[in-house]
Amino acid sequence: MDVPKGKKIYFSSDNHLGAPTKDLSFPREKRFVAWLDTIKQDAAAIFLLGDLFDFWFEYKTVVPKGFTRTLGKLAEITDSGIPVYYFVGNHDLWMNGYFEDELNIPVFHRPESFLLNGTSFLIGHGDGLGPGDKGYKRMKKVFTNPVSKWLYNWLHPDFGVKLAQYLSVKNKMISGDEDIKFLGEENEWLVQYCKRKLEQQHYDYFVFGHRHLPLEITLNDQSTYVNLGDWISYFTYGEFDGSTLSLKKFKSTVS
Repeated sequence: MDVPKGKKIYFSSDNHLGAPTKDLSFPREKRFVAWLDTIKQDAAAIFLLGDLFDFWFEYKTVVPKGFTRTLGKLAEITDSGIPVYYFVGNHDLWMNGYFEDELNIPVFHRPESFLLNGTSFLIGHGDGLGPGDKGYKRMKKVFTNPVSKWLYNWLHPDFGVKLAQYLSVKNKMISGDEDIKFLGEENEWLVQYCKRKLEQQHYDYFVFGHRHLPLEITLNDQSTYVNLGDWISYFTYGEFDGSTLSLKKFKSTVS
C-alpha cells in the first residue's frame, strides 16, 4: 500500500466502549468519533487494533445495541473510499461478518503483515502472544471454540449480552490483562514475541494494542515495537507519515 503525498496512515486500539457503563463510556465514544472526523481529512487508511467494544457478539440476526455514532462514522469513512482494517481483540473475539457486510471493513483474527509505503509492519491486537499468560491462553481457546460459540448463540441476546458484560467488567474473565504498568523490557511479553519474530523475518515496525500502555521500544537498529495505548486513560494513537510511525495524543475534548 502506497501513502500518497500529504496523506497518513492511522492506528488506534482499546476503546472498550460500553465499559464500565454505557453512560460513563459515552464521552469517550464522542471523543473517538471526533478523532475519526479529524483524521479522515488526510487518512490514506485506518487500522483499528481491537477492543473497540468492551463486549461484542454477533448473533445470526442481532448485534449488541448502541455505538451508533461510532458505527455510523466508520460507515461514512469507508463509503468515502478510505480503507479501514479491523483486528479483533480479546473483548470482541466474536465478530462474524457484520463489519464486512455492513461497513466494508475486513476483519483479521490474528496478526498480519503489511507493506506500507515500502515499510514492513506486523500488526495485531496482541493478546495471547509471547511467553506466559497461560491461563488466558487456555480460556481464549474455550471462547474461540466453534462449539462454545454455537452454544452461546442459543442464549437469548438480552441474557447473553448482560452476562458477558458482567464477566468482562466485573470479573475480568475475558480480559487477560495484566496490571497496566510497564514491566521492564525484559518482562514485556509482547517485546519477547517481537524479538522471536525477528529471528524469522525482519519487520520495521511491530504495532499492537492490548497492553493499554503507549510504548515505543527499539528492538534493534532497524525494528521498533509500538503499543498504541488506549482511549480510556491516554487517548493515544499511531500516525505513519509514509516513513516514520509516531505515537500521538488526541487532545480535543468533546462536551
